[in-house]
Amino acid sequence: MRRNSFEPEPDCAIAQSLGVIGDGWELLIVRDLARGVGRFDRLADSLDISRKVLTERLAGLLGSGIVERSAYQERPTRYVYRLTPRGRALLPVLVALQDWGDRWLLGDGSLTGTNREDEPPARRIHQLTGRRVPEVALPSTAGTTLDVVDADARATILFGYPATGRPTPLPDGWSDIAGASGCTMENRLFAARYDEFRAQRLAVRGVSTQRPDEQRAFAATEEIPHLLLSDQELELAAALRLPTFRAGGYERLKRVVLVVGPDRVVQAVRYPVTDSSAAVDWALGV
Repeated sequence: MRRNSFEPEPDCAIAQSLGVIGDGWELLIVRDLARGVGRFDRLADSLDISRKVLTERLAGLLGSGIVERSAYQERPTRYVYRLTPRGRALLPVLVALQDWGDRWLLGDGSLTGTNREDEPPARRIHQLTGRRVPEVALPSTAGTTLDVVDADARATILFGYPATGRPTPLPDGWSDIAGASGCTMENRLFAARYDEFRAQRLAVRGVSTQRPDEQRAFAATEEIPHLLLSDQELELAAALRLPTFRAGGYERLKRVVLVVGPDRVVQAVRYPVTDSSAAVDWALGV
């Protein structure tokens, strides 16, 4: 007999997951929580959702252990909502959905490591200017977990790149993906002018989705003075809705440069990055 309402199949993980995610609002709430939008009123405005529906969806996410809340005001009591570890484990799902949508719904289906300036991912990235970067701490080549923003610097130059070919070889067909190649050279260019960045009190931090041990091996081999951060769990990619592409079995960041002030506000964005040397010049001149 056919079911007239959705009842998750007991042994199907996909069906069970959909039973938690619901009609899509839940994933959009997770998206905004990852972006640092945690207060009820801000969530309602960001999502353009009724307060009744938002209350219902948040209650479901609280009940499923995806979201937690804490009071930031008494009389009346108001809460800020955050993702739990279970909720943060959904971030790769969000990034994969975004990548799929960018490629197959907003794009023509081509696999590419960059975008044109008039494409939706580029417009989305440039909308980051003036917005606050949420607190995201990532494993670094210093051997510690560090905030992506250096609060002691005049500004942080945060550049995302797809992957370097050392020590792990790049996947087959890498050179055929537009915008993918050149990550080692980009790091060398930033490294060569590291003293100039330091003289201007600019912190340089490179980010890729490679494992921390891969980044450490690369930094040691190439004598990279700036820090490299591993966004292997896609926390930063989800927080900033950075454009990605899938190659070699996992998501890679497309090449982008952000200038972030000590107040965590994005001051400037360069995307797409088609000339790494010019991008380094630009970062020094911002």
